[in-house]
Amino acid sequence: MPETVEIGLGREARRGYHLDEIALVPTRRTRGSSVVSTSWQIDAHTFELPLVAAPSDAVVSPSTALEIEALGGLAVLNGEGLWARYEDPAEAFAQVCQDGGCSTAQLQRIYSQPVSDELLAQRIADLRASGVRVAVRLSPQHTAALSPAVLKAGADILVIQGTIISAEHVASAHAADEALNLKTFIAELDIPVIVGGCTNYQTALHLMRTGAAGVIVGYGAYSGSTTHAALGIEVPMATAIADAAAARRSYLDETGGRYVHLIAYGDIANGGDIAKALVCGADAVMLGEPLAAAAEAPGQGYYWDATASHPRLPRSELIDLGVAAEDRPQLREVLLGPTADASGERNLFGAVARVMGKCGYSSVKEFQKAELIVSSAR
Repeated sequence: MPETVEIGLGREARRGYHLDEIALVPTRRTRGSSVVSTSWQIDAHTFELPLVAAPSDAVVSPSTALEIEALGGLAVLNGEGLWARYEDPAEAFAQVCQDGGCSTAQLQRIYSQPVSDELLAQRIADLRASGVRVAVRLSPQHTAALSPAVLKAGADILVIQGTIISAEHVASAHAADEALNLKTFIAELDIPVIVGGCTNYQTALHLMRTGAAGVIVGYGAYSGSTTHAALGIEVPMATAIADAAAARRSYLDETGGRYVHLIAYGDIANGGDIAKALVCGADAVMLGEPLAAAAEAPGQGYYWDATASHPRLPRSELIDLGVAAEDRPQLREVLLGPTADASGERNLFGAVARVMGKCGYSSVKEFQKAELIVSSAR
């Protein structure tokens, strides 16, 4: 299959692959899942699962952050979410998660409450007091204004995340003072910074050159995403991750060995998707919608991300996951099992450990060498 295809006279397009268009090829050697390690490390922080919980109010609350940490993952609190806007967000959640879910206009109104530096600092302090490693997500537009409160409160990891983020942003003259220079900003920090999302080799390489400890690949596409319709942007994740991994190899050569972690975010719904994302070159995956089905999730059976409440151009919608309250699994079952569900949407990382063993690899970094084949599932 050609790398590029002609879409008209004088105009070509590159062929990209989604995760469900590729498959893994087992080797002649297999290992028991008990001798397989799914752990990964970013800066001084080691996690037993290659999991970053997406900074969605539907997934991460102070209580679920504690549970996710206990199960081996990293939870990212949305620094511009309901927990930073309301002293007691219970009523706001009730409005969002009303029977049938709220409309986009209602979601925008609920999120129009200003972010409070004091509330955000208090949430971080509470999490630190509980023993959780605290990761906080800020949008590129508000990082300069909100990061002082986040850093002073003692966050362990800062995540600067937008739909698409670049190392070089060109703004109008009157807005120039609002533009965030990532390289300068990151150089002044004492904690690791994760930035994203990106979709190709060049952007990934530029983000690595800012000094980021991790780069997010993808914009978090899920079943409620409308970014492809609103902006015309779609990310074939298998290709995007492989491109970012190639950028990492170039950056390793360029710096004499500085390794930047890749976190895949989008179109990942089951254990097979996670495994394929890792083999394409990711060190971990960021999950939102798959975790929102858990009984502990604050979204109460609904899922939405930060783009759903954007005040000017929403690029996703709140979705009903269609799971009755009494049928929602515990978070432990979703992540580690055991489970009686054969869909691949539960015991996600138990499945990853099993396929790593079946392909003959004992660590995530080794697993990135596994063989892939194009299956053209779509």
